Amino acid sequence: MNSKDENFLCGIGPAFEAIGGKWKAVILWELRDGALRFGELKRIVAGASEKMLIQQLRALERDGLIIRTVFPKVPPHVEYSLSEWGQSLNRTLGPIADWGEAFAKGTGRYLV
Repeated sequence: MNSKDENFLCGIGPAFEAIGGKWKAVILWELRDGALRFGELKRIVAGASEKMLIQQLRALERDGLIIRTVFPKVPPHVEYSLSEWGQSLNRTLGPIADWGEAFAKGTGRYLV
């Protein structure tokens, strides 16, 4: 079943579908200050393979959370930025990050 065909009982389902996986929320968070090129994202999201990063970027673009802008240059120049939906979702990630930091410290988990 395609996840787009699912009926959700509350807003948690679609929210977590949008940011599910290890890297989507990280990518959104890193785009908070403005557009980044693929190479910049690759350096920032160092734990993700290039293939995984591409897949996550495509999913975020498909879901309307980021905008991929191609500049017609040689070599091609591509930038990723937050859409309005991505910006609104990103605003909710701040409190989640604060909670995660407090949780990690409170439970003795390691923060990088």
